[in-house]
Amino acid sequence: MPFGVYDAPDPGPLRQGRERAMTSNRAISNWLLLCCFMVFAMAVIGAVTRLTESGLSITEWKPVAGALPPLNEAAWQHQFDLYKQTPEFAAKHFWMELGDFKKIFFWEWLHRLWGRSIGLVYGLPLLWFALRRRIPKGQGWKFLGLLALGGAQGFIGWFMVQSGLIDRPSVSHFRLALHLGMALLVFALMLWIALDFRRDLQRHGSRGPHIAFGWFVLAFLATTIVWGAFVAGLDAGMIYNTFPRMGAGLIPPDFGNPHSSPAGVQFTHRWLAITTFFMVMLYAFINRRDSIALLAGVMAVVQVGLGIATLLTQVNIALGAMHQAGAIVLLGIMLASQHRLMHKASSPAAS
Repeated sequence: MPFGVYDAPDPGPLRQGRERAMTSNRAISNWLLLCCFMVFAMAVIGAVTRLTESGLSITEWKPVAGALPPLNEAAWQHQFDLYKQTPEFAAKHFWMELGDFKKIFFWEWLHRLWGRSIGLVYGLPLLWFALRRRIPKGQGWKFLGLLALGGAQGFIGWFMVQSGLIDRPSVSHFRLALHLGMALLVFALMLWIALDFRRDLQRHGSRGPHIAFGWFVLAFLATTIVWGAFVAGLDAGMIYNTFPRMGAGLIPPDFGNPHSSPAGVQFTHRWLAITTFFMVMLYAFINRRDSIALLAGVMAVVQVGLGIATLLTQVNIALGAMHQAGAIVLLGIMLASQHRLMHKASSPAAS
């Protein structure tokens, strides 16, 4: 071999391997984003289920057989007879006939069916990616963790329903908040992992006060959403349907406990929301060069408007569902902005 001449390694296989990895990562990201949308839709269907007081219409937990609705009049009557034994029917819906029952049954059945569908849409592709060895080494625990959280969410949903079948005509607002909180956690983690795979699992940094402030805003936003579940669980939106006053002043005369009395819960949710709004606007201003952060500011304005409109209409069902949807959209935008900022903070250009 002449001096200075050598056989350079063929870059072709290495480049092809990287391209295959990027293609797999993009496919995983798209799949997770689809699951995120389904979790989002599940939360909105859940909001309609709660607002129409449909959540206690199915009194049994049958994960497999319950996927089908009643298929004949005898089956419908059986379900209706079971519902007649609940405290909610005795206290609120004693006037219902079978036709009325079918309407509320639909929303709870759809909510449960959608949850089962999420399990299939998540579980089957996960199995396929695992068998094809498409999941990068060291990342499998994240997907198994999401699977476990999804299974836990099903049990939490039934745990919530059980609270309204014994001695009270509604579900526990604490259990309702737990159910929504778990949905938010699954949505947030799934979205974050999807964005990681979108950026091909590049490392993230956490430098800069704006990053820490973003996490603080997200914590405040999540708390506000969970307090909204307290409002829904206690029907606290049905009172004090004026803004900004609650009665003669800003503080209601029957304030009570901030997490257990309807007036106290509504007051707390209002001011958590207002505080969160200003925090998101400050976040958008600090990170005004980031288009997603600016979008978060715009969405915060929309969300406050939806909240006030929902209150003034004494919780119109469509507005209430849009308010729930807006909260999750804002959460998703904030997470996407935070993810991008952290990515920039860890890039070589930022060093």
